[in-house]
Amino acid sequence: MPFTFTIQALVIARVRLLSDYVNTLGQSLLRTYQERVHKVAIDAGLSCPNRDGSIGIGGCTFCNNATFSPNGRQPDPILVQIQNGREVLLKRTGAKKYIAYFQAYTNTFADLKTLRDLYDRALSEQDVIGLSIGTRPDCVSDEVIDLLVDYQNQGYDIWLELGLQSAFDETLARINRGHGFEAYKKTLLAARAKGIRVCTHLILGLPGEDESHFKTTLERVLALGVDGLKFHPLHVVKGTQLANEWRRGEYQPMTMAYYVKAVVALIRMAPKSIVYHRLTGTANKQQLLAPAWCHKKWAVLNAIEAELKAQNQEKIRWN
Repeated sequence: MPFTFTIQALVIARVRLLSDYVNTLGQSLLRTYQERVHKVAIDAGLSCPNRDGSIGIGGCTFCNNATFSPNGRQPDPILVQIQNGREVLLKRTGAKKYIAYFQAYTNTFADLKTLRDLYDRALSEQDVIGLSIGTRPDCVSDEVIDLLVDYQNQGYDIWLELGLQSAFDETLARINRGHGFEAYKKTLLAARAKGIRVCTHLILGLPGEDESHFKTTLERVLALGVDGLKFHPLHVVKGTQLANEWRRGEYQPMTMAYYVKAVVALIRMAPKSIVYHRLTGTANKQQLLAPAWCHKKWAVLNAIEAELKAQNQEKIRWN
């Protein structure tokens, strides 16, 4: 048996175990298209209004300025990035169709023509069947929403991914986020009113927060309505204000066991129909300071699956 097939089979088997308990994006796409579809991450070279002075400078306290500085990064052309991602994913998962995931920075932070050109370029590839646009809730105009509606009306699979992180304004201010919960609410309702699906990003382990904050944040998100969720543990990476706080002993990262139990508690709160785009996040080992377990993606996912099973979480049975 070829080695690449063995790796592919292992990845698929692990995902299937988890998808017994949660509605993963991969399994949702598989049911829709009857074949594997995977996200291809794209860096479009855009910036962020919390860096360039539009609303603030310095960015969020957990964001690495040196690593993500627009002046310091020279991403490959979009079609090259798609080709590179395609080659990796074909071997790893067998996927032959892709969602172009505009991931780095704020992917609605440009004029409408620039955004249309970027999105069109990704969709010019025949095997790219949709877009997932990662952005801030305070950077999505009505015109951008209408542009996404237009793509959706053409038959493309469209997601708008909003980085909320926390529903507590005091937390958002503490991490220098540059927006509050009201901005999220406004954009979420505007997008979903026009039929655009929204995936909300939440970070667990933000300074000053505990499990009660995580649960209240999710309650507020669910009360407004949402289509997808993405959970991240907070990473402490080099070159950040958070790293300085950590070194001074002012911030203590979560343990993996705590994170796993917190994620499972949130999953049990949410409707079965929620599509989970991610249940954990990894960090580059060269940049990661703490917690060390954040680079062990499969260990975390396996632990989440085991905890769901241990808590007798009801398995999903799709018709």
